[in-house]
Amino acid sequence: MTASNEGALVQPTLRARRLGLHSQHQPIVIMRTDCHVCQAEGLSGRSQVLLSAGDRAVRALLYQVEGDGLLAPGEAALSEPAWEMLGVAQGDAVAVTHAPAVESLANVRRRIYGHRLDAAALAAIVGDVAQGHYTDVHLAAFLTSSAALPLDENETADLTAAMIAVGERLSWNAPVVVDKHCVGGLPGNRTTPLVVAIVAANGLIMPKTSSRAITSPAGTADMMETLAPVHLDLAALKRVVEQEGGCIAWGGAVHLSPADDKFVRIERELDVDTEGQLIASVLSKKIAAGSTHVVIDIPVGPTAKVRTEEGARHLAERMRTVAARSGIEARCLLTDGSQPVGRGVGPALEARDVLAVLRNAPEAPDDLRRRAAVLAGAALEIGGKAEPGQGVSLALTTLADGRAWTKFAAICEAQGGMRTPPVAAQTHAIVAARAGRVVHIDNRKLARLAKLAGAPDVKAAGIHMETRLGEEVERGQPLLHIHAETAGELAYALDYAARAGEIIGVEL
Repeated sequence: MTASNEGALVQPTLRARRLGLHSQHQPIVIMRTDCHVCQAEGLSGRSQVLLSAGDRAVRALLYQVEGDGLLAPGEAALSEPAWEMLGVAQGDAVAVTHAPAVESLANVRRRIYGHRLDAAALAAIVGDVAQGHYTDVHLAAFLTSSAALPLDENETADLTAAMIAVGERLSWNAPVVVDKHCVGGLPGNRTTPLVVAIVAANGLIMPKTSSRAITSPAGTADMMETLAPVHLDLAALKRVVEQEGGCIAWGGAVHLSPADDKFVRIERELDVDTEGQLIASVLSKKIAAGSTHVVIDIPVGPTAKVRTEEGARHLAERMRTVAARSGIEARCLLTDGSQPVGRGVGPALEARDVLAVLRNAPEAPDDLRRRAAVLAGAALEIGGKAEPGQGVSLALTTLADGRAWTKFAAICEAQGGMRTPPVAAQTHAIVAARAGRVVHIDNRKLARLAKLAGAPDVKAAGIHMETRLGEEVERGQPLLHIHAETAGELAYALDYAARAGEIIGVEL
């Protein structure tokens, strides 16, 4: 041993074993309770550990097993996320040590105890989240603290800036780049593909990156995936937009706001979507995508996400203010949120509605067509393609003369080719118990029903509405059809429908 190596410590290692454990985004390592590394490091079940292999390292959650049934001595089994992040091969050497402390968690604890956070504290949190230093428990703690004490305007603006800073950021050779977003809470409100097609057909740039569902039966990315590939990297996204003027891609694939993707995953599990987090999520992705102007759809209704006009006006004002502080212009539209939009609720069913509108089919839902025209009209006006008050007319003309369909088909081809939405194997009607007029539709219960049928993970699952508010129905007439892929998922949905109370209200 040379003098320069005297006293050097040899890091004990284990042999990597691929377990084939799919743990979503959570890296997991499984080790034996009698493992020499566990004993030397003092590791126990659910410890946070640092896995290292070559020049790569990843934080992981430790689970332990006893005996020889699963692991041989000297082995460490890795979940699929841990395996892919480390880039190891079977039998490679992996070092396991205690994970370093995450200092920004002190800021999360401050927030839990009711203290406001400044820009530096939020930047530290978001930076650690983006680097994968937060466990799901840590993420849930931060999101919950932001719900119990809602983020104020400064925190929302600072969180938005922090989320932009840790991701990629696009720029376009155009003075105006438009975007559109709906705050959600309204089943079937799938206007985005229509708006993108209309706006791009009129010569504006609209690089639309969309999320998957958080609390709904389908996000725009879930729906669009039944029509064309949405997993575009930055190079592909730029190519499509430069070629066609617009795209409809999954935001998670282009890492425009990577911390937000982690927040969204936990929000989905918690079934929460708070105002400050919503604003930061929306604006961070719009700004990162290079947008200069954005149209925000805020549906208002008794069972929508935003239930009162007062709440909607407050959200709109906060959205406009934070957008202005972030350097972009937001136009917020308060829209009808009393019932689903279109007929389909669920990725493939919503896609069929979109295609019907684009193709000017006789069965196309007129409410979806007109809602999309209103939103596209606002984008055309702020983008300078229509005079104030003339945007809706131009949008409807673009649909009627086929230019929107031509543009949408071209975008799909540029993204990798148009697909045919799948059809569910199982359907079942929910019928009216009495004759009368439809007076109430519970959006939240409908969304729950569609999710229990399998949406959005099962693309063909969901519900198809057979009636709307104000329509007269006969006893035994179908109010909706449940679509499911398996008998088991259909049974889950039917059981919920039987005990959920009134989903569609009919009165004499």
